Amino acid sequence: MADHQESTLTLPGAPESVASARRHVSAVLGAWGLDPAAPLTDVVRLIVSELATNAVRHTDDTSPYFTVALRLDRDETLTAGVTDRDPRPPRRLPAELCRDGGRGLLIVGLLAAESGGEVATVPDPGGGKTVRVRLPWPSAGR
Repeated sequence: MADHQESTLTLPGAPESVASARRHVSAVLGAWGLDPAAPLTDVVRLIVSELATNAVRHTDDTSPYFTVALRLDRDETLTAGVTDRDPRPPRRLPAELCRDGGRGLLIVGLLAAESGGEVATVPDPGGGKTVRVRLPWPSAGR
């Protein structure tokens, strides 16, 4: 296998694009040899779903699209990120029992930590930002 593999998909900043992002993640991870039933598949799908939802809901009119990027380095580290054009960094809202939202970044952080990974927000030199998660790729035979 090559030193790394990459896949990107740019989608409109519309609610229905979140499902497209999840399908893209499933297809790419499967093409890279990850079993669809592997726990990491569900983790990455949920992380990308939460980040894509944030890109759609919280960027107002500053980001008419968002990009999902996946990268697998040397069969060791998977990086999944969502880039939008809104320059404001994401912020975790207080999770109130009666609120429908506000838990996305908390969920992303917990999933990353439980999987041995990390979350970072990286400013994009062209404007905007990428919220990315780095996770260990399962060893062969797992």
